[in-house]
Amino acid sequence: MAVRYQQTRFQQRVIQAGQVLESWARNPWRRLSLLLIVLLGGFMVGSSLGTIAGAVGDLDQVPALICVLLIETAVRLRGQLRRLEDSRLALQLLDMARMGLLYGLLIDGFKLL
Repeated sequence: MAVRYQQTRFQQRVIQAGQVLESWARNPWRRLSLLLIVLLGGFMVGSSLGTIAGAVGDLDQVPALICVLLIETAVRLRGQLRRLEDSRLALQLLDMARMGLLYGLLIDGFKLL
């Protein structure tokens, strides 16, 4: 017999926030702007990791490990989100963050050439 825990008020607010964001993003322009913000945020994180790793120079393996872990976690979460029916916005946001991170790393790598 599985134990079901009582949902806290915080957990209920997080669920409500996701539903409010989903209803807010039904407008195509709002959805597009939200996806663009997440893409640019991922790009900023990717280029920041590359720049910081290049400036330090001693710890190239640690940022590479962080990037691989972030991208692999996103790929595994994507597989779980595809099975859910009502998670289309979350799936798109995850994809945009992943693409932004990868694009930021690639552009930062081309700077080194």
